[in-house]
Amino acid sequence: MSMPATSLSAGPKASAIVVMGVCGSGKSTVASALAEALQLRMLDGDDLHEPLSIDKMRSGIPLEDADRLPWLDRVGSYLAAADAQSPRGRIVACSALKRAYRDRIRRICPAVCFVFLDGEPELIRQRMAQRVGHYMHTGLLASQLQALERPQADEADVISLDIALPLPRLVALSISGLGASPATG
Repeated sequence: MSMPATSLSAGPKASAIVVMGVCGSGKSTVASALAEALQLRMLDGDDLHEPLSIDKMRSGIPLEDADRLPWLDRVGSYLAAADAQSPRGRIVACSALKRAYRDRIRRICPAVCFVFLDGEPELIRQRMAQRVGHYMHTGLLASQLQALERPQADEADVISLDIALPLPRLVALSISGLGASPATG
């Protein structure tokens, strides 16, 4: 599944960004590098989960919508909040697997843009197996892939990227697709 990097015409100078994809797709790594390049405040969406949800995932139990919906509201609120610490904007690493989840974030933060990290399940499994100290079990990948609703063409605020690309290329394509420009100084 070699996917080209495509932009579905995300808005210019994006200041609220979600780097999305299944567990192990590199969301936190790409979001962190993108935040550094754009001088955005970055948060891993995992930090907004309730402790009970984290315990479920540690135990290999997939989350249900009842677990996810309040979390998605917190993600949207974080992105929509402006403060002196993030004058250029904010970025969150968040799975946002279903269209309804992305729409929920959009309702709270209409200016949001998404960077979708997509790739071969085997590559993702390999990456997950190499992670140390993360609570997401590789067994949860199957449920995430099953739940994933890939962004469609009418989601004009989404940029889709192939995770097989090197990190600097993913960051450069994200910046270009978002219509943003790297921060200087």
